Parts: sequence; structure tokens; C-alpha cells
Amino acid sequence: MLDFLFGRGKSKDEARKRLTLVLAYERRGLPPNFVEKLRDDLVSVFSKYPQFEVRRIEVDIKREKEGFDELWISIPFKI
Repeated sequence: MLDFLFGRGKSKDEARKRLTLVLAYERRGLPPNFVEKLRDDLVSVFSKYPQFEVRRIEVDIKREKEGFDELWISIPFKI
């Protein structure tokens, strides 16, 4: 009942996502802040092009159903 008020489900999901990310980093031998550094680099490069919405660039490592990790990057165009 109190989970509804305090959003415990959300924090559980966030913790699970962080743990999954840490495990993906370890499997690949990546430094812990790899995604943040990569995102910063992408923002730096794509900010030169006015066609892109650099504030909304997303970088993530996702585990696919087949058991492999995938680097996922989204760089949206401005509308």
C-alpha cells in the first residue's frame, strides 16, 4: 500500500537497470562512466550541426533476448 505513495516500484526498476548496466560494463571491460563520456563526445560533435536536438541524445547498453549486449544511440533531428 505504501509502495504506491513512495514509488518503490520505480526505484526497484531503476536499481535493476543500473545493475544491468554495471554488469554489461564488466562483461565488455568498459570503464564505469563509458556511456556518459560517449554521450558527452556525441553532444560535442553533433552540436556543430543545427539539424540535431543534442539535448535529447541518448546512449545506452541494452541486453538483447538472444543474450548479447547492444550499444544503442539515439540522435533525434529537430522538428
